[in-house]
Amino acid sequence: MKRVNAWLSATLLALTLPSPADQAGRRYAENALHAQPAIHIRVAPSNADITGSDNRALQAAVDYVGNLGGGVVEIGPGNYMMRDSLHLRSRVTVRGAGEETVLRKAKEFRSPLVADGDFGEAAITVKDPSGFAIGQGVYVASKKQRNFHGVCGTILNQKANYFTLTRAMNADIMVSDEGFAATVFPVISGYELEDARVESLTIDGNRSENPTKVDGCRTAGIFLYRGDHTTIANCTVRDYNGDGISFQQSNDVLVENCVVERCAGFGLHPGSGSQRPTVVNCRAVGNDGDGFFFCWRVRGGTAEGNWLEGNGGYGMSIGHKDSDNFVRKNTIVGNKRGGVYWRSETKPMAAHRITFEDNIVRDNEAWGLFVDGATEGTVIRNNVIEDTGKGVQKTAIRLGKRAGEATLENNAIKAETALMDERESK
Repeated sequence: MKRVNAWLSATLLALTLPSPADQAGRRYAENALHAQPAIHIRVAPSNADITGSDNRALQAAVDYVGNLGGGVVEIGPGNYMMRDSLHLRSRVTVRGAGEETVLRKAKEFRSPLVADGDFGEAAITVKDPSGFAIGQGVYVASKKQRNFHGVCGTILNQKANYFTLTRAMNADIMVSDEGFAATVFPVISGYELEDARVESLTIDGNRSENPTKVDGCRTAGIFLYRGDHTTIANCTVRDYNGDGISFQQSNDVLVENCVVERCAGFGLHPGSGSQRPTVVNCRAVGNDGDGFFFCWRVRGGTAEGNWLEGNGGYGMSIGHKDSDNFVRKNTIVGNKRGGVYWRSETKPMAAHRITFEDNIVRDNEAWGLFVDGATEGTVIRNNVIEDTGKGVQKTAIRLGKRAGEATLENNAIKAETALMDERESK
């Protein structure tokens, strides 16, 4: 009862406070103290400002601090059961104790829909309501409508098998297309925010009890949608049945010193118009998809010092309008579909002016680098591209038929074929 009362009182206080604080969050506040509130709340299973061990206790702290304009939520050592996302707030830092602070996704429950989820409708009607509850996170999609057309929200109310949600459908989720609802969600989620920070947390996706594989457009172990100038640092995401870390339409995001392992999707996924991302000193190891996936329109970014090993897809993939990015000092080893793939895009949609330098590309299947799109201004220099004797990375650099101008300089190559140049006009 003490834990519930602490959570309830903190939540009520957060709801009654003025929102936002008068000066906090203003770009030109009266002074630095106004602009940087020093609110600090600690959450832990015991002996804390808010005691609890699930998403509700964590959310009460984040909302309380966010409503006062920002500050720090410290999550103490312990295992926290997540039945909904921890929803981030602008200017709030969420800080754990590394491997000792574990946010574990709850077991999934899934049911078919028995009424269509219409575009703009913030409700669902399911066949079996027994595993859904108010306050739970839920993912609604169909066989045809997934990716950005699916939706993640929180259940707000219930009448028999009819549930209202915090978010409306992004498309018509039809019963005839095998529409479904499942208690699937990002373990940490941030929508429409800026200047948030997540650090020193361990995300356990509990993949064995979450059979629905989801994509990185709406879900991931850590997920941002329009989460500008957010930092994700010193976090581990493992065993999530989807992407490890994904951010969509989020500008100036920094991801540093993170580990993503054994996830079912991509490891690191800067996506869909996320401008100027910086992903440094991260590890993406043993994921089912690509280790690092530059999605669409990711420009002006830097991928530096990352270790991409043993992933089921490419070590790194780059493509649709992903221009003016720097890829340097990464180690890309033993990936199952190839080392680095410039995706097959026409000239208007290709990844132009990619600088790929000072990387190690070793023992990937088939080839080290494959420039397959109609690219211009590609620079490949000062890299080590080698097969160490395993006989798998037979081609070091492959330039596809449509590849345009490419500068190849000072690369140390050890392969059966150093350069396969298929360009029609050389």
